[in-house]
Amino acid sequence: MDDPDLEAIRKQRLAQLQAGYQGGDAQSAESKEKQAQAQQDAKNSILSQILDQSARARLNTLSLGKPEKGRMVEDMLVRMAQSGQIRNKISESDFIGILESVNAQLPQHNTSVKFDRRRAALDSDDDDF
Repeated sequence: MDDPDLEAIRKQRLAQLQAGYQGGDAQSAESKEKQAQAQQDAKNSILSQILDQSARARLNTLSLGKPEKGRMVEDMLVRMAQSGQIRNKISESDFIGILESVNAQLPQHNTSVKFDRRRAALDSDDDDF
């Protein structure tokens, strides 16, 4: 069963597959990056068509402060535009309304900060200079 020619062909094919996999990995990463850039460009194009400048500025501010929420709102606006729900440019006041509806749908997190004065014990009255 051990044919030297068959074994040589297997080794050659294995080497080709390994070389193709290593070279293909770089090509696939590059093609994935190009594809992601094309999708981002398409999203930006759609957003610039449906948002006026003040609403776009507010979206950029939101994305800087809360990137996850910014991406979620961007994706929602793109889906709405593609499905035909948005017919005119969205003004800043309309965009604020959309944000309020999104905020109402998201669960609220109550953040509180408690300061224990007894442990701090940094009272200026106790200083004897």
